[in-house]
Amino acid sequence: MKRIAVLTGAGMSAESGIRTFRDSNGLWEDHDVMDVASPQGWAKDRKLVLDFYNARRKQLKECEPNQGHLELVRLEEKYQVDIITQNVDNLHERAGSSNILHLHGELTKVRSLLDPKLVYDWVDDLNEGDKCEKGAQLRPHIVWFGESVPMLEPAIHLVNQADLIIIIGTSMQVYPAASLVGYALPGADIYYIDPNPQINYELEKSKRLSIISEKATVGVKDLVDKLLKES
Repeated sequence: MKRIAVLTGAGMSAESGIRTFRDSNGLWEDHDVMDVASPQGWAKDRKLVLDFYNARRKQLKECEPNQGHLELVRLEEKYQVDIITQNVDNLHERAGSSNILHLHGELTKVRSLLDPKLVYDWVDDLNEGDKCEKGAQLRPHIVWFGESVPMLEPAIHLVNQADLIIIIGTSMQVYPAASLVGYALPGADIYYIDPNPQINYELEKSKRLSIISEKATVGVKDLVDKLLKES
């Protein structure tokens, strides 16, 4: 069975009502991203950060997977599909995809400040005083700006094993995630689905790149129909 690695970004979930990470004014839900998505922001105003992610968690409960998410599930009929997402929502899981790697963490999980290996499922508010089993405060299980990306190496491995790469709804400008396509096998076909695709250095080198200038719900369905027909 052929393997497909799918790289998804904010455009994958935008049609479900989840705003992209940065709007054109550089803000995320009206906050400077460094105030709510960095170790410095956490040290400066812990309550602001907790309130911010609590609001995002509530918003996520009101959103549903869109047709693009569902089409990726259909792709599993004929392919081994590994999804590597930059998104922190759980829409791929709720759609029914089997293999999902979250590069930047998960909104519905929290972890210990003392021991990063202590990770807990968390769907409601996280507050000051919520502690792990070792007595340390819990924080959002999110990779903030300036922090390392623990799942990068597993993601590289998946891309390097894939016969085909699908990129959906990402600017391909934020590193290290944007570098992943550089690990694709020389013979791997690459499909890039985005209304405004931006070709980075790694994509420029590819001789097997196909661009689908559509939003996720349209472009993913068209490509999945094509791939299932060819399989």
